[in-house]
Amino acid sequence: MLSQIKPQTLKGFRDFLPIEARKRQWLKNKLAEICELWGYEPIETPTLEYLELFIGQIGDDEKLFFKFRDLGGRNVALRYDQTIPSVRYVTQYQNQLTKPFKRYQIQSAFRSEKPQKGRYREFIQCDADIFGDPTPFADAETIALSLDIYRTLGFKKAKVLINDRTLLKDFPYEAIVSIDKIKKIGKEAVIKEMVKRGISINQAKNYLNIVTSLKPNDTIKIIIDYLRKSGFNESWFEFDPTITRSFSYSQGPIWEVVIPEYSSGSVLGGERYDGLFRSLFGIEMYGTGFGLGFDRTLEASEQFGLIPIKSTVSRVLVTVFSPEFFERSIAIAQILRSKGISSELFSNPKTKFDKQLKYADKKGLPYVIIIGPDELKKNVVKLKNMTTGKQEEFTTEKVIEKLRR
Repeated sequence: MLSQIKPQTLKGFRDFLPIEARKRQWLKNKLAEICELWGYEPIETPTLEYLELFIGQIGDDEKLFFKFRDLGGRNVALRYDQTIPSVRYVTQYQNQLTKPFKRYQIQSAFRSEKPQKGRYREFIQCDADIFGDPTPFADAETIALSLDIYRTLGFKKAKVLINDRTLLKDFPYEAIVSIDKIKKIGKEAVIKEMVKRGISINQAKNYLNIVTSLKPNDTIKIIIDYLRKSGFNESWFEFDPTITRSFSYSQGPIWEVVIPEYSSGSVLGGERYDGLFRSLFGIEMYGTGFGLGFDRTLEASEQFGLIPIKSTVSRVLVTVFSPEFFERSIAIAQILRSKGISSELFSNPKTKFDKQLKYADKKGLPYVIIIGPDELKKNVVKLKNMTTGKQEEFTTEKVIEKLRR
């Protein structure tokens, strides 16, 4: 006898029951809808890329790569993020793309980090970027899109924190990656972090003093003016010189979106990254955009009651009164579906009628259609409201009108 295995997921990976999967589908659809409203085109890239694409580009987090040698002897990695693959994509197809090229991408990313609340080894990211425009107006547009996403999702309060890595051009990466943690660990801990990374304590204090005294440059002023003209008042944006972004490829304008009263951290981060094209492929190209934290955005949407999800996708269950009425039940279900009404037909015609009603009740279906001998004679169907228990007879045309309402 074969030994049995335990049904379980790998640590850091998740299954989603139907209700959770529908919430996720709702957010994916909304994000795609908003990005396309702004004129951004969808793209997809492979789950696996050559490992060399990511090496030397990420910074401290290279230890989180899911990497291995495939059966062909190639060193490969699961998609760590969507920015670097999109840089490869734009370079590879640059002669086929109209520039500036605006794209969005909603796919999984993989990081071999310690699983904890809000952090998983497989997770969805939504990215939106503009390629081929070196001006701060491209940064401003993607920042405005960042905010419009949260405004459209229904958040009354969301704020983008904006900085420019140009203001930090004389800072070593060790200082930048340390200062990026200031909101989590505080100033004293940031100084200790810099010292730990080989910076003298006096120089560490100096870097921190410089950061806290920075003022907006012309690029930041252009972005803020753009946001105002896009209908966002000062409650939606703020110049924050302590935002530094820890990716080594970040340059130019950088930003993060936070939601007050949501405590798990920022929900979106973005930057300009023109240098990636030079370092990877030796070409002059421009890119700016953001990666949206899908799980955090979904969690925040749920916290503020913004997810309009029903308990089931089906609007109505078409029951089977007895096997001889099965054909009529199939026909009614097909008619309803042809009119765009999500309709479930009970699959086993031999199941007792009362069990079918219990099934509909347990699943949370709002309506049930009953077709018995009396209904068949009168060429009607009986519609039962599962919340009130009320039953009414309708012609097929009238029941369609009722369910559409």
